[in-house]
Amino acid sequence: MLQLPLLYAIVDDAFFSSTGELLAFVGGLAGGGCKLLQYRNKSGNARVMLEQARELRRLFPTHAGVEAHSNAAENAAFEWDSHSVRLIMNDRADLCRAADFDGVHVGQEDLSPESVRAIIGPEGWLGVSTHNPEQLREADLTSADYLAIGPVFATSSKENPDPVVGLEGVRRARALTRKPLVAIGGITRANAASVIEAGADSVAVISDLLREPRKSAEEFFRVLR
Repeated sequence: MLQLPLLYAIVDDAFFSSTGELLAFVGGLAGGGCKLLQYRNKSGNARVMLEQARELRRLFPTHAGVEAHSNAAENAAFEWDSHSVRLIMNDRADLCRAADFDGVHVGQEDLSPESVRAIIGPEGWLGVSTHNPEQLREADLTSADYLAIGPVFATSSKENPDPVVGLEGVRRARALTRKPLVAIGGITRANAASVIEAGADSVAVISDLLREPRKSAEEFFRVLR
């Protein structure tokens, strides 16, 4: 069974005006200790998504001996163990394979978990978003490696979010699965500890990492440890 890090950072292209900005942000997160990063891009432009994903993969080689970091990484003077960072692709199993990512995270309206598993193989990490007990029970029966529950709190990162589940929703989800559980939605440094106490193994964060990513990540880990 996977052991997820306490902080699961989501990198959403919508918040950045260029690939360079996105890479600098990711470097800050990694410098602050993040070991699990999900790349999300809802633009629908597969070419841009693949280009950005490959840049991210260059920052975090899958093994020793991979070519040196890109100029963007060198200019940012990042400090981290690049070989210990895992990259998850949001939605797109095909791009996960093309960019040599470590896994895929899918929602309720994406490819089925078993269809994704057939594409990424047995070694890839597979996560599934759920928003209520029924969805979580169903996802628990699949080959998913971890399950996500949310939104825990009100969130502005989605245009049409699902109903808030609250901390009680996290507790209920914890009782329904033995798989690693990721909580998402409106999680900040102020409420993250309460989410872990409610039963989540990891908290997925978007907005509260955007400013000063390295410092923000470090503060999350101080709160959660």
